[in-house]
Amino acid sequence: MLEGFYLRFGEGLSEEANRRALALAETLLQAPPPGLLDAVPAYGTLYLEYDPRRLPRARLLRLLKAPPREEVGEGRVVEVPVRYDGEDLREVAGRAGLSVEAVKALHQKPLYRVYALGFTPGFPFMAPVEPPLRLPRRPHPRPRVPAHSVAVAGPQTGIYPLPSPGGWNLLGTSLVAVYDPHRPEPFLLRPGDRVRFREAEGPTPEEPPPLELLPEDPLLPAIRVEEAGLLDLVVDGGRFLAGHLGLARSGPLDPYSARVANRLVGNPEGAPLLEIAYKGPVLTALRPLVAALAGYGLWVEVDGEEVPPGRSFLWPRGKALRLLPKGRGARVYLAVAGGLEAKPFLGSVSPDLRGRIGRPLKAGDVLGLKALRPARAGLAYPLPPLPEVLALRLLPGPQHTREAFLALLEGPFRVARADRVGLELEGPEVPGGEGLSEPTPLGGVQVPPSGRPLVLLADKGSLGGYAKPALVDPRDLWLLGQAWPGAWVRFRAP
Repeated sequence: MLEGFYLRFGEGLSEEANRRALALAETLLQAPPPGLLDAVPAYGTLYLEYDPRRLPRARLLRLLKAPPREEVGEGRVVEVPVRYDGEDLREVAGRAGLSVEAVKALHQKPLYRVYALGFTPGFPFMAPVEPPLRLPRRPHPRPRVPAHSVAVAGPQTGIYPLPSPGGWNLLGTSLVAVYDPHRPEPFLLRPGDRVRFREAEGPTPEEPPPLELLPEDPLLPAIRVEEAGLLDLVVDGGRFLAGHLGLARSGPLDPYSARVANRLVGNPEGAPLLEIAYKGPVLTALRPLVAALAGYGLWVEVDGEEVPPGRSFLWPRGKALRLLPKGRGARVYLAVAGGLEAKPFLGSVSPDLRGRIGRPLKAGDVLGLKALRPARAGLAYPLPPLPEVLALRLLPGPQHTREAFLALLEGPFRVARADRVGLELEGPEVPGGEGLSEPTPLGGVQVPPSGRPLVLLADKGSLGGYAKPALVDPRDLWLLGQAWPGAWVRFRAP
C-alpha cells in the first residue's frame, strides 16, 4: 500500500520556499522513519510517499512539525561549457523574436540556482531563465531527447543526462556529463549549487555504459540464459528514498504477482526474482530448483510439461524452461527458492534502465542464488482473472479539475504505447496543461497540452511539469503492469 501528499511552501521561483523544502527533505532522509517511501523536493514543494500500514498519516504529520535540523546552505558555483547546436535553437530564436546569437547570450547571462534533481538521475532543474526565453514546453514530449541536451521550458533550464523522452526546447549540448553512475560521486550538481553556462566547442561526452548489477561469478550458480526474451530483469521490491536524486522507483511493474511468486517458494516479500515481459527467455537449471511463476500472458514449460501461473514446481538440473504465450497480459514473475543474487545500487538490485543502472538479461548470463532455502513444490495460489477491459479507480490529482476528471471517466481509452515508464492512452481528448516542474506520484495521470493522457509507472521521472488532474488508485496499480499495447482501459470513480 502507498499514499502520498504534497507540502507547498510557496509558489513560483521562491528561493526561500525551496530552501525550506530541501531542509525538511534532508531532515527526513537523514533518519527516515519506517514506512517512509520517498521524500522528493522540487521548487517550493515536497512530495511525501509512505506506507500507511507502517507509518500512519497522523504520525507522519506529527514528525513534520519538528523543525529541520539545519538550514540548507548555498552550494558551489559550477561552470558548464555548452555547444549551442540544439535542434530547437533557431525555432526558439524565431518565437522569441531574437537572433540566434542573442538567444545564446541571454541563456548564458544568469547565474542559475539548482532547485532540484529529478525526472531522470542527475537532471538539474535550474532557474531563472531570462523572460524572452521563457517558452512553453512542446505540446507533446519527444520520444527521445539526446544525452547531454541543454534545454529550456518556461522559467527553467536543465540538462538531460541521458537519452530520454522530453518536451523541453533544445538549445545545445553540455560538454560535461552531469551524471555518471560509474563515478564515485555520480552527480555533478546538487540542489543549492549555482551554475553558469559558457559557450564552448569540443566533443560530446560519451554516454556511460550500464552499471553491472549481476555478479560475474555467482557464489551459487543456478540458471543459465540460453536465449534472452524481450525484456528480462532481475528486480526486488524497488528503490526507495532515492527520488530526490532523480532515480526511478523501479521494482516490479505488477507487485501483486511478484509477491505471489515469492510466497509460493517461501521467499520473503521483495526477494530478487525475474520479471519477464511479453516474450520469455529460454533458461537452463544448473542445480535442482523449486520455482514458481505468477502473472499473466505466459505459462511455463519444463521438460515438455506445462505449468500454469500460480503454482510452484520442481525444475530439475539440466532441464530447459521455456515460456509459452497464453491468454491476456504482459508480464510474469519467475521466483526460485532462495532468491537471485545481484549487487544493490542505492539500496536496490532493480535496474533503472534510463539511469544506466543494471540491464536486461542476455544470452550467456549465469544467475546465482542469493541463499539456499528449502521449499516444497506443488503449492498453488489462485490468481484473479485479468479482465478484458482494465477498470481502474480514479482519484483527484494535484492539478484536479472537474472538466479533466469527467473527460477521463468518459473513456474508454486504448493503450497506444506501454513500457515501464508509463502508458500512453488514445481516446477522448482530456484538458491538459503545464506548469513549474514538481514531483510526480506513481500512478499519476499526466496530461500535456496535446490532451493525450500518460499514466506514470515505476520507471517514471521523479519530477515533471505537465498537469496531473488524476491518480490511479494504488490498489489498481498492479493492473497497469499487465496492460499491453492495444488493451482497453476504462476509468471509474472510487
